[in-house]
Amino acid sequence: MIDERHEELAALYALDLLEGEERSSFKTALAADATLASLVRELRDAGATLAYAAPAAVPPAALRTRVLESVGAAKSAHPPAKPLSFFSVFPWAVAAALTLSAAWLGQLSLAAQAEARLLRDTTTLAEIALKGTQQQLEAERILSRRRLLDSEQQAADTLRLLSSTRTQLAQRDTDLSALNERVAALGTRLQRETGLAHLKITALASLLKNSPQALAVAVWHPDRQEGLLHVEKLPALAADHDYQLWVVDPQYPIPVDGGVFTVDPQTGDARIPFKSKLPITNIAAYAITDEVKGGVAQSAGPFLLLGK
Repeated sequence: MIDERHEELAALYALDLLEGEERSSFKTALAADATLASLVRELRDAGATLAYAAPAAVPPAALRTRVLESVGAAKSAHPPAKPLSFFSVFPWAVAAALTLSAAWLGQLSLAAQAEARLLRDTTTLAEIALKGTQQQLEAERILSRRRLLDSEQQAADTLRLLSSTRTQLAQRDTDLSALNERVAALGTRLQRETGLAHLKITALASLLKNSPQALAVAVWHPDRQEGLLHVEKLPALAADHDYQLWVVDPQYPIPVDGGVFTVDPQTGDARIPFKSKLPITNIAAYAITDEVKGGVAQSAGPFLLLGK
């Protein structure tokens, strides 16, 4: 730590006001004490900064003449003045050095404080920006994860639906193949029984949700205006209801009554000869409905089997 005496000597040395043995002694102390040397450098830098900061002044031309005249008059009127001693200048030199040091250190302190505040503000802003970025990244990660899970779930649902559809299509193909075989067999059987190759054969498919396997085949003899209906797996109706066959001929505005029938309660089968109530020219379709007992003149019930 630098004592008060060395601080005063450092201020004088920085202003080149030390002379003789005192100057030599201080230089020796200065070489051995790095802290003291640093203080001297700081005082010299502060003094140089203030000197450069002062504006240059140009003295008036008549000043030199007035100074010389005043010096001559002083010499003739008064004896030479006693030169200023070192100790008369020392307090002022110390005060000037301390003032320079205080101003310089004050500037350094203010600059350091401003820099520290700027650094704190910059650090705070950086932390806020970092937290915002982290939160945004976390939100994007959660959203991406959710989208990925949704996509995986949709893909799994699509695969299950595709598998189910394939199974249903395979089952329908199997059912259709079996139905075609049954229709062909019934058609062949009916043709063989009637012995006429030119009979008109039509298959009627089931529209019943509770009995999708129901099937009917109608064979029509155009010359005789009569036909034969073969039914399989058609559920039995209540006692006050009958099945009714309808023949669709484009020449009539409504389907033509082909008669009523019932089926075996156990097997759902029936073989019914039928005749049209009106002359038939061209059969476009057959239909079977559920009607009240004894049938109706015009269909009121839903179509249960239909074939074109």
